[in-house]
Amino acid sequence: MVRGAGEPPRVEEVELPAPGPGEVRVAVRAAGVCHSDLSMVNGTIAAPYPLVLGHEAAGVVAEVGAGVSRVTPGAHVVLNWAPPCRRCWYCGHGEPWLCERGGTPAAARGRTPAGEPLHVTLGLGALAEEVVIPEEAVIPVPAELPFDAAALLGCAVLTGAGAVRRTAAVAAGESVAVIGLGGVGLSVVGAARAAGAGPVLAVDVSPAKAELALAAGATEFLLADDSLSRGVRERTDGRGVDHAFECVGRGSTIRTAWRATRRGGKVTVVGMGAKDDVVPLGALEIFHSARTLRSSVYGSSDPDRDVPELARSVLDGSLDLAPLITDRTGLDGAAAAFDRMARGEGARTVVVP
Repeated sequence: MVRGAGEPPRVEEVELPAPGPGEVRVAVRAAGVCHSDLSMVNGTIAAPYPLVLGHEAAGVVAEVGAGVSRVTPGAHVVLNWAPPCRRCWYCGHGEPWLCERGGTPAAARGRTPAGEPLHVTLGLGALAEEVVIPEEAVIPVPAELPFDAAALLGCAVLTGAGAVRRTAAVAAGESVAVIGLGGVGLSVVGAARAAGAGPVLAVDVSPAKAELALAAGATEFLLADDSLSRGVRERTDGRGVDHAFECVGRGSTIRTAWRATRRGGKVTVVGMGAKDDVVPLGALEIFHSARTLRSSVYGSSDPDRDVPELARSVLDGSLDLAPLITDRTGLDGAAAAFDRMARGEGARTVVVP
C-alpha cells in the first residue's frame, strides 16, 4: 500500500468486503510490478490514497457472489484491469480497449483496520493476498499455465504483443526498433521476432539490458545515445525501420522513435507519459515524412479474446516469457522492486504473496 505521492510502499493489513452480486474473491498467486504502479507511487498519475497497488496478476477464484456465471471457485484466472462494458459506442464498434468505462486510475474498495476508506489501483489492487472484483475482471485460463507467466499476460505481454500484432500489424520481413526495454518493451521484442520481423533492434539507455534483449529475441542491441539514428539507418540500408515502438512514455523517446523510422513507416507509442510532456514535430516534417504516429492502448486488444490466445502460445512453446522475469519476491520485497524499476534495472519482478 502507498499512502501518498512519493511515499514508499509498505505492507499493511486491509479489510475487504465479501463478494457482492456479480463479484468474485480471488486468491492472488502471482503479481507483476508494473511501471503504471510506479507512476502512482511517484505522482506522475494522480490517484487517491491510501492506495493498494498492483494490476497485473493471476490467481484462483476462492468465492463467488450471487449471480456469477463466468467462473466457479477453483478456476485459474488472469485479472483484467480494463474489462470492457460491451455496451458503449467504442465497444459496439470493435474497440473495447477504448471502452468509456475504462481509464479510472483507482476505485474505492475496502477499508483499513482504522476505518479509512481504501482505494485499489485500476480497480484491482493486486499486490495483495486477495482481491474482490467484478466477475468481468477475471479471464479463465488453463490450470497448467504457471501463475507467474499468467500474471504477465494481464498487462505487459498483452500490451506489448498486442502493439505488434493488433496495433501495428507487423509483417514478416519488416524491420523493427523497440525503444525502452522494461517488461512491456521486451514483450514487444519477443512478439516482433515471433512475427518474423527482421532486423529487430532493441534500444535502451542501459547497456545491462543487452543480454535481456537478445534473450527475448532481438537481433541486435543498440545504446540510446547521440549515434542511435545513424546506427539504425546503417542497419536498414539508410532508410530507418518500418516500425518503431516507444515503450518509455516520454516526449524525448517518442521523438527518438520518430527519427528512427523510415519515410512512410509507423511509430507506435506504447509507453504512458505525463500530460505536460510535449513532443515537438514540425508541420513540414510531418508532411514530408509521411509517417504514421499513433498510440497503442492496452495493445489494441480484447482481453477476453487475446489472453486465452496468448496462454495457448505459452503452453505450446511459441511464446517464451522466461526472459521477462528477472526477479521474484514476496510482498515485503515490492518496495525494493519499485526502486529497481525506477533505476531501470531488470525487466519484471513477480511478487508471490
